[in-house]
Amino acid sequence: MITMILVLIVAIEHLGIMFLEMFGTPTQQAQAFDMPLEYVKQRPARVALANQGIYNGMLGVLLIISFWLFHGPVLVTIIRLLLGFIIVVALYGGLTATRKIWLVQLLPAVIALLVTLI
Repeated sequence: MITMILVLIVAIEHLGIMFLEMFGTPTQQAQAFDMPLEYVKQRPARVALANQGIYNGMLGVLLIISFWLFHGPVLVTIIRLLLGFIIVVALYGGLTATRKIWLVQLLPAVIALLVTLI
């Protein structure tokens, strides 16, 4: 049950990130992602953020629907795989964009993955 709650928190977080990246105002995006406001207002940056948002959203959706599609050891394997993807992406994001990603995305995913291993 604890694993399910932690995984759902990670999934909901990624859906929230998706909405911010796809539909947030440039001011919200600049603040959330530590980017210059003038950069975020540019059309290429908005398109790139929206594209990145769909990936985050799909990770969140996949985590949620995996609970309905899979059961037992297969479910655990799928969840570990998806959390592993999130961990790799968050590590890279923290190195290249803002260290804040390690706290917001990496830490919850690592905790959820560790709980699946217990």
